[in-house]
Amino acid sequence: MVDVTLNTERVHTITALVNDKPGVLARIAGMFSRRGFNISSLAVGVSETPGLSRMTFVVEGDEWVVEQVVKQLYKLIDVVRVTNLSAESAVMREMALVKVRSNADTRAEIMQLVDIFRAAIVDVGKDAVIVEITGNEEKVAAMIKLLQPFGVRETMRTGRLAMTRGAASGARRERAHTGGSAPDAEVVP
Repeated sequence: MVDVTLNTERVHTITALVNDKPGVLARIAGMFSRRGFNISSLAVGVSETPGLSRMTFVVEGDEWVVEQVVKQLYKLIDVVRVTNLSAESAVMREMALVKVRSNADTRAEIMQLVDIFRAAIVDVGKDAVIVEITGNEEKVAAMIKLLQPFGVRETMRTGRLAMTRGAASGARRERAHTGGSAPDAEVVP
């Protein structure tokens, strides 16, 4: 059995608002690779601003590693803003789709587990169901672990998504950046 949880003592969540252009993801991934930083999780999607996408990175390491990641991201021209959510009050979630073997004898038990975890069955086949679970990484991992005795055929996880709590956005906490070099003072009061 594979342990699917992250070492939370050294796990940091960083978001970056980037220009939505071809090659941006490749340049950012290349920067991580060249610097020897590992991305534990990566999620990318359109943002609330047309032409900009938001990336959420989960990086393992100490404060020095996080500081270097933020500085290196700011050096990339297509990066508009970087926010380290590790020190912020933030909502962090992950979503997973899990295909589980099922038959008439096991389907009711699987449905009970799905209800307990406030998950959903999104597809039912003759010999399998697909379960959708959303929550923190520990909840998702616990659900997968409980489904394993039934026979997990396939698992797909989104990676962590994160957003600061309350009305303020990361835009008010971090200085916007036009690219080229890291800002002198990253945090704006």
